[in-house]
Amino acid sequence: MEAASPTFRPTFQQAFGHGLYLGALSAAASVTTGVIATLFWPGPVSPPGWSWALLVFAPLLLGVAIGIMSGRRTGVEVGSRGIRTSSLLGEGEAAWKHVVDLRAERRGRRNVVSVYLDSGASVQLHAPYSGGLFAADPQFELKVFALSHLWRSHRFGGLPS
Repeated sequence: MEAASPTFRPTFQQAFGHGLYLGALSAAASVTTGVIATLFWPGPVSPPGWSWALLVFAPLLLGVAIGIMSGRRTGVEVGSRGIRTSSLLGEGEAAWKHVVDLRAERRGRRNVVSVYLDSGASVQLHAPYSGGLFAADPQFELKVFALSHLWRSHRFGGLPS
């Protein structure tokens, strides 16, 4: 799309929360593996104490770093041709002429933006979204309003070229 198009990405707090979640899952898996390995540790001496701290903090910090970096690569770019989504797993684009409706919806414990296409398909945008704790976005309503305004302007006219 063009350089002046608005882009919506997860906030730093949301990216940090994703990383913390991934890191906590990885830390739990590594500690579980450590406990199982300790049960089969040869000899009367158990593994050193620092290894347990390493099993907890290394995956946790790595998960936070990956979450923050991936949060910057995930997002939605809005331009004159339509809405383009990007994530680590791929990209997609919906032209304005195919977008029938754009609205905020409650999905699970989050408020997300869904785009309804003329084919009957519904696409959940990667950003903006809002939820509890780390997933909260204080400007969620403003971002939804901006997206809605851009869609209506392109769909029904009124946006200067």
